[in-house]
Amino acid sequence: METSNTKDATDAKGAGGTEGGIGMFFLGLAMMCGGFYLLLNNIVVNTQFGLAGYPVYGFNLFGAAWSITSGMIMIPFLIGVGILFYKGKSLIGWILAGGSLIALIFGVIASIHFNFRSMSAFDLIVILVLAFGGLGLFLRSLKEA
Repeated sequence: METSNTKDATDAKGAGGTEGGIGMFFLGLAMMCGGFYLLLNNIVVNTQFGLAGYPVYGFNLFGAAWSITSGMIMIPFLIGVGILFYKGKSLIGWILAGGSLIALIFGVIASIHFNFRSMSAFDLIVILVLAFGGLGLFLRSLKEA
């Protein structure tokens, strides 16, 4: 019986059957998850969206600044819902309700502000090295030899 030192092409050596290695795969995955978790954990999300007169959309018309508040967007939404309860196949009801709902969603997204928490340069460098170094190891483990 003869044995061969050559390996079959079907032998899986690493992550995804590549030469990268399982250890590098899991090390990169752990580093990447930890780094991106720390990065996203240091972002503070604020919004000024509300029904109390905060402008959602603003525009200039005839030299005057006009703004549409989130409460103003609710008026056509409620009219559209009322029309739909009266007659469910009404095109104008669907347009009013759907258009107002889309405007509300875009208004919420547009009013979001992202701020980065205060940290030292060393903290930021460690977080970025973990995140992108882990991403590099993770992708290298999936690369064909």
